[in-house]
Amino acid sequence: MGYIKEPKGVDFEINGKPLTVEQKEAISDFIRIDKEKRKHLESLKSNTKPVSEPQV
Repeated sequence: MGYIKEPKGVDFEINGKPLTVEQKEAISDFIRIDKEKRKHLESLKSNTKPVSEPQV
């Protein structure tokens, strides 16, 4: 899909369909779960200690 240049004096408008209540809830749930996963991963990263290389 390429870039469409608007001719002078013409405005392109894209009107999407409004979301249903179920769709809004599904999106909100997805965002909430994703934030929880990211927070958990960040806490795992901050709790790990660097591994020292074995001395020969």
